[in-house]
Amino acid sequence: MSLLALGFLLGILQPSSGQFPRACVSSESLLRKECCPLWAGDGSPCGELSGRGSCQEILLSRAPLGPQFPFTGVDDREDWPAVFYNRTCQCNSNFMGFNCGECRFGFSGPNCAERRMRMRRSIFQLSSKEKNKFLAYLNLAKQTPSQDYVIASGTYAQMNNGSTPMFRNINIYDLFVWMHYYVSHDTLLGGSSVWRDIDFAHEAPGFLPWHRLFLLLWEHEIQKITGDENFTIPYWDWRDAEGCDVCTDELMGGRHPTNPQLLSPASFFSSWQVVILKAALCRQTPAEPHGLQLRSIQVICSLSEEYNSRQALCNATNEGPILRNPGNHDKTRTPRLPSSADVEFCLTLTQYESGAMDKLANFSFRNTLEGFANPQTGIANMSQSSLHNALHIYMNGSMSQVQGSANDPIFILHHAFVDSIFEQWLRRHRPLRDVYPAANAPIGHNREYYMVPFIPLYRNGEFFTPSRELGYDYEYLADPVDSFQDFLMPYLEQVRQIWQWLVGAAVVGGIITALITGLIVLGCRKKRTGSTAETQPLLMESEDDHNVSYQSNL
Repeated sequence: MSLLALGFLLGILQPSSGQFPRACVSSESLLRKECCPLWAGDGSPCGELSGRGSCQEILLSRAPLGPQFPFTGVDDREDWPAVFYNRTCQCNSNFMGFNCGECRFGFSGPNCAERRMRMRRSIFQLSSKEKNKFLAYLNLAKQTPSQDYVIASGTYAQMNNGSTPMFRNINIYDLFVWMHYYVSHDTLLGGSSVWRDIDFAHEAPGFLPWHRLFLLLWEHEIQKITGDENFTIPYWDWRDAEGCDVCTDELMGGRHPTNPQLLSPASFFSSWQVVILKAALCRQTPAEPHGLQLRSIQVICSLSEEYNSRQALCNATNEGPILRNPGNHDKTRTPRLPSSADVEFCLTLTQYESGAMDKLANFSFRNTLEGFANPQTGIANMSQSSLHNALHIYMNGSMSQVQGSANDPIFILHHAFVDSIFEQWLRRHRPLRDVYPAANAPIGHNREYYMVPFIPLYRNGEFFTPSRELGYDYEYLADPVDSFQDFLMPYLEQVRQIWQWLVGAAVVGGIITALITGLIVLGCRKKRTGSTAETQPLLMESEDDHNVSYQSNL
């Protein structure tokens, strides 16, 4: 792609989803604590004039928390997003987005009234053309600056409580890497002190719903920037794998021939190039000379100890290439990759959560799938890493550190398959929403807690729901009957919208039919009465003639 063409593309890109909306990071917005941007469709906040939504006070969960975090008022993520905003857009019906300008997952159309169902497929089931398209989409996300979102480069206190905003531009791919970092980083307590036993997306009930939303938003972004509304994230089914099946130069990158920590130079990702748009897209960032510049791809947010020592947030500065050395990991911690039997045992566990609802939970489906419990007994075992965790440890590189793990594109394939196991459990056990803990979970994980760091706001419990209700399915889980229902769904949705008219038409049709039938019966009776004298002699004829006449009259 030429620089001229790429420059044109960057000028027409659509919004992205996640973190701080650019329209809400001025000192005025932060001091007012309000994030209710205008919807371009009617020029009103939250599209209120069109009935899409309205600007309202956020309603925080007041349910008690678990004992794992013994502080209050020291972390910007507490009672998210109240430190930054206490008024945001609350969207109506099937509308969604920080300004209610988009459709809820599973819906589309100008009024978000059309149902959609997309299918996620194994990366090994994709054609060569589809694989290349997926890799190209990853590259485009890495090259595309987010037009609607920025990241925080300082805490709220470092921003002087909003009077000195500190935000930076970021590309769409790295936006999601940064969000995964932000949700899991240690609490900065001042001086050299940090609190490590905190994570708003791991080691507790929200692990699966949070990553389900994360993948949906990532998928949604690719659909928007490419215009490919049918795009879905592929998954890597790693059950019984003997090695990293996707670590090839045709897919996610093979091993470097001389440095096992790096990717093969023949791999697409070893020569990943990012286009830096050198412009002051964010008012809080010093202006740079305009123009386009090619730079080598680098990872971000991978130096957690350095941030802790500086009492600073990751500011998305480049920190080196993607690292990966699959199989050369600590085998005493992760002796093998997960098996089909491990997954099947995990699916038999009937409790979603148990005990303290953290990484010490026993017989918990979530804790076993996340990898903190033995996949053959369900008993928590901190000395071993299994299932989800096993893959991260096995990759022995960028993916092996929680905060920076999303740098490696294998992260997407891996978590899509983890989500499919979550989906199997939901279908097998059919839990009600109140099975998800309402109280006493670690901070950030109660059912009605808003998920960090998403704006617009989503609660944990909203994504403790089957994938088909969110507009997607997995090819290896799809039922043929469900596929037929997907075919009928658009028509059934139209029927649902006009059912009142159909009922009315049926009633009117029934009345008309009854009137016509009554008139016909009445006419027949009159005819039979007027012709009695003419037909009477026939009754005296033979029995055979009588039978024919009876049948005729009938």
